[in-house]
Amino acid sequence: MKITDLKYAVLEGFPTIRITTDFGIYGLGQIAYFKPYLEPLFKLYKPYIIGRDPTNVQRVLLRIRRLGGFKPWGAAVSAIEIALWDIAGKAAGIPTYKLLGGKVRDRVRVYTTRNAINGPVAIPKGNKPEDFAEMAKARMKLPEGFTIMKFSLAANIMEPGTVYAEPHDKILGIHSGPIAYHAFHITGHMTEVGLKHSIAIVEAIKSVVGDKIGIAFDCGPRMSLAGAMQLAKALEPYNLLWLEDMLTGDYTPYNNVESYRLLSESTIVPIHTGEQVYLREGFRELLEKHAVDVIGPDPEDVGGIAELKWIAEMADLYDVLIAPHGVANGPVGLAAAVQVSSTLPNNFIAFEMSNTKIPPRTIKEEAQYKYDLYKPTKKELFNGLDNLKVVNGFINVTDKPGLGISLNQEAISEYLGEDNKFLD
Repeated sequence: MKITDLKYAVLEGFPTIRITTDFGIYGLGQIAYFKPYLEPLFKLYKPYIIGRDPTNVQRVLLRIRRLGGFKPWGAAVSAIEIALWDIAGKAAGIPTYKLLGGKVRDRVRVYTTRNAINGPVAIPKGNKPEDFAEMAKARMKLPEGFTIMKFSLAANIMEPGTVYAEPHDKILGIHSGPIAYHAFHITGHMTEVGLKHSIAIVEAIKSVVGDKIGIAFDCGPRMSLAGAMQLAKALEPYNLLWLEDMLTGDYTPYNNVESYRLLSESTIVPIHTGEQVYLREGFRELLEKHAVDVIGPDPEDVGGIAELKWIAEMADLYDVLIAPHGVANGPVGLAAAVQVSSTLPNNFIAFEMSNTKIPPRTIKEEAQYKYDLYKPTKKELFNGLDNLKVVNGFINVTDKPGLGISLNQEAISEYLGEDNKFLD
């Protein structure tokens, strides 16, 4: 079997690749919806993989993996890796998890974050504690029955007067989501007002969910080390699952390992980072120095699903837990996360539920958010979404070949138009 082409299209906002073969088998890969600017990287990598046997996944990846980097620059490599595992599973007639060593669990736990797959629970109306309490109540009513929820805190919700810093200059016409996601947040050392505000938000959420739901918080990045220590210490009574990216983190091209080690040693609250890290080499020092308690590699940034499994196995040797990232990864990313998470050792907590549609960004948009994963229509672009339903906080692992999803070619032809070459 040989790779014959790599095709690219944006399907309902998600940059998607289709790797084709001379056997008529294709594999799917995807990157986060806010990364369409990475299309040139697929054009760069394409000549390196054409003519190669896609089932020799690692042999193909050795030709391109050195060309990636910390988020977002590892995303294209990761998408190609995932597509190759999809082909390998389909060619063998078995689910991809069997090629990764076999599953150790029949269902995988997922956690919900700012995304909403079934209704308006993504965006708080404001940054007041009562706004977060209202959002927590809405999430508690979701039919998915999530047992873990993650919310924003600290640097993610800071306003003037809560940190000793000034807001960054905004670039007119540029949304903060793409590329420099955190560039417009007010970050720095917290004031006493900011500290009390963050604690009040945690208290408000806990008053709603009690001890039945695990709670985690995304806190940055770019808090000061002293401020991170102070906040973590103050939150110890609330039995949190983790505090994420307090120092370096999302879209930071390095790990501040020594600072993370000092932070982790200063508190009993589990400290989490890793969504921006590329390859296992990027995690080595974090693990060897026990700098964090939980890591969160993203399968669409870290180098793919086999890379994520190797990292999980390595982390297990150091008693470090793993909770993979992936909120923006689309239906292909969700299917890939299910496959690999079923194979991870017992340091696995849960993975972040991926959007299968682009989520709303405002309260007004949210009121119009009608998509329901539980009621796929004939116009859905991907077949197999019914195998990705969340039931009581878990997704059952499908035994369909490859990743378990395929293209609805009729719907895609209508969506892209007659002149598209994606399905050729």
